[in-house]
Amino acid sequence: MKKSSMLKVEGVSVSYGPVRALENISIEVDRREIVALIGANGAGKTTLLKAILGVQKVQSGKVLFLGDDITNSSTDKVANMGLGLIPEGHLVFSTMTVLENLQLGAYHNPQDFNDNLENVFESFPVLRKRIHQTAGTLSGGEQQMLSIARTLMSKPELVMVDELSLGLAPKVVSEIFDILGDLNNKGYTILLAEQNAKKTLEFANRAYVMETGRVVLQGLTQELMSHPEVRRAYLGSNV
Repeated sequence: MKKSSMLKVEGVSVSYGPVRALENISIEVDRREIVALIGANGAGKTTLLKAILGVQKVQSGKVLFLGDDITNSSTDKVANMGLGLIPEGHLVFSTMTVLENLQLGAYHNPQDFNDNLENVFESFPVLRKRIHQTAGTLSGGEQQMLSIARTLMSKPELVMVDELSLGLAPKVVSEIFDILGDLNNKGYTILLAEQNAKKTLEFANRAYVMETGRVVLQGLTQELMSHPEVRRAYLGSNV
């Protein structure tokens, strides 16, 4: 793996029983990059993130993180190595307070809790105001912010984000993308799986287009935005 590479997936295949969910997938993410996985629902984006994290068993191929082979490693081990996932659906522990959610996020890195908490509050000032509020009473956008913040409490090297825009109003989606851009400027590497192709291609550096468990296109996002198949399938004929 080249020196700047943080994550490399080599020929990974995954099956759910007789159904092949991923077929010979290869992607790479370099340090400080924003890399996107775009595709329709069912394309395999979430399955790929789960395979990287060790939640879903890899049948063949390799997953390399920071130069180490983590294929089918335990999720706990992978998280300890510095890989974090922000799950789809802005999931939070709804009966717990904002602070308690953030404490859970610091499980793998408790020694830097106070410093990480302050960094999170700098990125999400609204959460400081809501620190003792029950998470289930937050707005959808605030819950997404809390979900991101909870993952950042472990100070991951690589942040994987699954379906950021799901169920959120366009204005809130734009705010969340701005926050992720700011995190990238602060040094975070981001792998983003997203159905909102237009917003994602405007945001990321590079992208992989997935269809039915395969990567069908890849490249710089500016190039993909002008690709006729991407324009037809994901951006609309009037783009």
